[in-house]
Amino acid sequence: MPMDSLVSRARALWQELAAAPGTVFGTPGRPTVLVSPDSALAPPSWVGVVTVGDAALITAPTDRAADSVRAALTGLSAAALTDPATVVRLLPVADTLGPAVLGYLAQDALRPVGRTAAPTTCLAAEHAALRALLAEAGPSDAGESGLADVTSPVFVVRNGTEVLAAAGYEHWPRDTAHLCVLTAPDARGRGLARQVAHAATEHALAAGLLPQWRARPHASRRVARALGYREAGRQLSVRPA
Repeated sequence: MPMDSLVSRARALWQELAAAPGTVFGTPGRPTVLVSPDSALAPPSWVGVVTVGDAALITAPTDRAADSVRAALTGLSAAALTDPATVVRLLPVADTLGPAVLGYLAQDALRPVGRTAAPTTCLAAEHAALRALLAEAGPSDAGESGLADVTSPVFVVRNGTEVLAAAGYEHWPRDTAHLCVLTAPDARGRGLARQVAHAATEHALAAGLLPQWRARPHASRRVARALGYREAGRQLSVRPA
């Protein structure tokens, strides 16, 4: 799948998540800014900024917030729109979340992981060993991973009964598979995240879904790139002051 096809599918996803019928991405330097209290681009009452390719889509919870965003951010590049320092300088902001990088993978682009030290097996999402992994990782890493929200089978590497790494995906709109990956703190740096994420991505592709990888930590981005994901966009959430 060419990169422009990935961009097209990704934009269709985020347009639907904006929860405003007829929404389209803006043109470079002129982002679409709209009022959508039910938008999934950001937490409730926040401003959500998503860029895919060189175009941007911004949702705001109120007319006042939308007017403020239009006045302050029109004319900025896609990169600047998701740069917290730039946005905070131009808008009255109480808090920011992100940016997160959005990666997508074409049907024939998944790269092999090579030799592995332990096999990948499969668990149901509600398995007790996965709850133990989430608890061990702690609220911050567990929440960042999104593993508690997966709707697919969960692919794991285990040491006895302990899960060292796990990956699955949440089925999003527009036939999108939102990847969720978590490795136990003392098992990181051994290639296990790449191993289980490969299995989850392969499962998503076999189901005809578009794999999406959303990452803030650089380590997560490295894993995604190693598997063949291509970074196509960014997401930033802003809580107005």
